[in-house]
Amino acid sequence: MEKLIIKNDLKDIRIDKAIAILKPEFSRDFIIENIKLGKFKVNDKIVKPSYKASLGDVISIDEIEVKKIDLEACDLNLEIVYEDSDVAVVNKPKGLVVHPSLTTKDVTLVNGLLYELDDLSTINGVERPGIVHRIDKDTTGLLMIAKNDLASKSLTEQLKNHTCKRTYHALVYGVINEDKGRINAPIARSKEDRKKMAVDKLGKEAITNFKVLKRFKDFTYIECKLETGRTHQIRVHLEYIGHPLVGDKTYGRRKIIGDQGQFLHAKTIGFEHPRTKKWMEFDSEIPKYFKEFMDNLEEIK
Repeated sequence: MEKLIIKNDLKDIRIDKAIAILKPEFSRDFIIENIKLGKFKVNDKIVKPSYKASLGDVISIDEIEVKKIDLEACDLNLEIVYEDSDVAVVNKPKGLVVHPSLTTKDVTLVNGLLYELDDLSTINGVERPGIVHRIDKDTTGLLMIAKNDLASKSLTEQLKNHTCKRTYHALVYGVINEDKGRINAPIARSKEDRKKMAVDKLGKEAITNFKVLKRFKDFTYIECKLETGRTHQIRVHLEYIGHPLVGDKTYGRRKIIGDQGQFLHAKTIGFEHPRTKKWMEFDSEIPKYFKEFMDNLEEIK
């Protein structure tokens, strides 16, 4: 049985939302169902999903029997960069949510994975087969996919221990004068808007390293490397230093450039293979619209 403790940044919010933040591999639908079934208890008591979490509450998670996947397989013409019997790497396009949720009933990446791959781990719930991490709907790039429980546990542990390599390319507003930098600013759920994250001294540790690749008249093209993996981490950190992502409707500037979504691409991913223990690393090109936009900018030499 696993136990989770409610800390200051999660108090006074619904217990289903708190669990979703603490256990991002579980979908909200999955969490709500298992709260009702008594598989998730608070202080050893069965509660409703709407129960408001209190500081110090102990959430206990029973062993959960995984149900059969009943999501529809859809041909989304996904780009499978790599595949073997344990893992796959997929290049996610923009505008595609990674997995279903209470607020997302449209076709997701999971529907495409069910069409493309014969096997997917179900350890993280029926709505998230194979999913061990995610990127935002309008972020493009590489994702690791687990095809069995051995792979799921290994990749999840690597993510938890920050031993995976994850490199992003981003276009931000303004000219960054420093050639490189390290943003060390804890992140928590925003107190003003629960749908957003924010830098908060009581939040969880969050570290993003960046280096400048090109400078333009009003923009900077940078590479970001994650030491931690908080929700919206890069987007929140770049806003925090005054250089929000171009096209980010949530953390960017009011005037949105184009309709392509935020200019953020998960370019490189590296991990230890769950079975062979060999290091594997994959790289992808930034999307065409991203490159074409920069080609029209005036570069500062």
